[in-house]
Amino acid sequence: MILDRKQELKKQLRETGKYMMQYDLAWGNSGNISAKTAENSFLITASGTYLGDLDVEDFAECSIESGKSINSGRKPSKEVPMHLAIYETRPEIGAVLHASPLYSTLIASSNIDIPSAWFVESMYYLEKIERVPYANPGSMELGDLVREKAKKANILLLENHGVLVYDTSLKEAKMALQTLEMACRMLLISQKAGVVLQELSEKEVHSFLHESGYKPRRMWEN
Repeated sequence: MILDRKQELKKQLRETGKYMMQYDLAWGNSGNISAKTAENSFLITASGTYLGDLDVEDFAECSIESGKSINSGRKPSKEVPMHLAIYETRPEIGAVLHASPLYSTLIASSNIDIPSAWFVESMYYLEKIERVPYANPGSMELGDLVREKAKKANILLLENHGVLVYDTSLKEAKMALQTLEMACRMLLISQKAGVVLQELSEKEVHSFLHESGYKPRRMWEN
């Protein structure tokens, strides 16, 4: 049963990698993705893999308790500390996506805020966005900085690095990632064109989030 779940997750991770490349949410060999296999373990892309062409052997399984690889084989991505911080802090999370999409990374490398009250998808998927100060990729310092913000948001802008998106499933996480990139693209294009985008009122946002029949909002720390 556990083996079947791992094989299914590998299939979903491979499909997610292709999806990210297809929609310009990742490029080159940048980015890494993971999914929880059980309460205490997760699969993560191996070091040096290309998200658009993942093979069944391009994953490593890591322990949530230790962060170390469980089975011998491929070396896990060096960004394990960042993924581990999310799974340790947020037990309901089932998948973590890290990438450097063009528009989202431009925003992450600036001091521009991303409004979420523009359209239905942004209100739904961009629940809370937090910034994480720069630290070297793969470092324990970056993992600690992510851990500090994990309970406050479902999307983290990694300054001068990229973005980290996490949710209960791969499907929800990749929809949030694409919505984030679309919102950032709209923001930058509108600024260049001199178009002022109108935000919905707090009353309208509250009505959508709590009265329109979508999934209940999660609780976030202040």
